[in-house]
Amino acid sequence: MPAARDITPSSATPEAGDIDVMRRCLEGSEEAFAELVDKYQHRAFWVAYHVLGRVEGARDVAQEAFVRVHRSMHRFDFSRNFYTWFYRIVMNLAIDALRKTQTARAASLDEFAHLLAVPDLTGDPAERQETRGLVWRVLEQMDVKFRAVLVLRDIHGLSCREIAPILRVTHATVRWRLHRGRQVFREHWERVARSWEG
Repeated sequence: MPAARDITPSSATPEAGDIDVMRRCLEGSEEAFAELVDKYQHRAFWVAYHVLGRVEGARDVAQEAFVRVHRSMHRFDFSRNFYTWFYRIVMNLAIDALRKTQTARAASLDEFAHLLAVPDLTGDPAERQETRGLVWRVLEQMDVKFRAVLVLRDIHGLSCREIAPILRVTHATVRWRLHRGRQVFREHWERVARSWEG
C-alpha cells in the first residue's frame, strides 16, 4: 500500500497561476498542459486511491481525469478555481469505478483513527494489520456519499466549502454528510470491534 505521508492537507491547497496555465492550454500550449499534469498527477492519484483502495484503479482514474481535462478544457469556467473543477472530475471517475467494481477499499486508514475509539495503530505490527483490516471492513459498508466526504475532508484536508462544489451539493449537505458519516463510521466500528473481541 502506498505511504499515506505522500500526500498532506497542505498539498491539496490550490496555488495562484492555474488560471494562466489553463489560458495557455486553450491557446494550444502542450507545455502548459504538461505543467498541469506535473502539478496535479499525484493529487489525482491519491484522491482516487483513497476512494478505491487499489493502485492500478487509481492510476487509471488519474490518467482518465487528465484526458477529460484536455477534452473539455474549452468548457472551463474561468471564474472558478481549476482545482475544484479538477477534483470534481477525479471524484466522479473514482466513484463510478467504485460502483462498477464493488471491490474497493478506502485507503490510508491511519488518518481515520481520530474518528474512532480504535486501538493504537502504532503498536504490534500483527495487531496493527488486524485492526486495519477491521477498519477496511467498516469503510466498505459505508455509502459512497459519506466515504467521499471523509476522504476529501479528513485525508485531503479540504474545507466543507471547498468540497461542496466538487460533489455538487450545498455546504450544509457536506457538513451533514461529514457529521453523519463519522457517526456511521463509529457505529459500524463498535459492532465490528465487539464481534472481534467476542
